[in-house]
Amino acid sequence: ARMVGWAMNASHVTKPKVPAHRVVNRNGMLTGKMHFAYPEQMQELLEKECVKVEDDKVVEFEKRFWNPAEELNL
Repeated sequence: ARMVGWAMNASHVTKPKVPAHRVVNRNGMLTGKMHFAYPEQMQELLEKECVKVEDDKVVEFEKRFWNPAEELNL
């Protein structure tokens, strides 16, 4: 988690832009929302991508979770 936080903190200056609004905690909570221009922006960006959010949590997170280990056959 610390490595992800460090990488995300540095990502605002990278090109191409990192879709940081897609990074949520292991339970689907929008824990990084305070790092956006305003607290609701993270949710707004997710909702533009048809991701439903309720009470600062991605609805049906288990269906949307991307596991890189599965992708890499690890």
